[in-house]
Amino acid sequence: MAGATKSVTDASFEAEVLKSDKPVLVDFWAEWCGPCRQVAPALEAIAQEHGDKISIVKLNIDENPATAAKYGVMSIPTMNVYQGGEVVKTIVGAKPKAVILRSLADFID
Repeated sequence: MAGATKSVTDASFEAEVLKSDKPVLVDFWAEWCGPCRQVAPALEAIAQEHGDKISIVKLNIDENPATAAKYGVMSIPTMNVYQGGEVVKTIVGAKPKAVILRSLADFID
């Protein structure tokens, strides 16, 4: 997916997410997931507006099952915010952009 969000894989997850200097929102998604597609434009917009404070990346659970399993992702879309290598917030389900922004207020305000 082009734009402000980028994709991570099981192989790049540690370097891109766990070792990041700033908070990272990971969108766990799959091609077949309708709600995942619904939330994608909101995440893209947030990445463009707040990319200086938080990174937004996507992880396809079909192509990268190990990371999803490690973090117990059972339903998608699941968005985990990682800071200092730890999950500090989890948002489950397709939410409107305003709701996602409220959930991220601690990281972007």
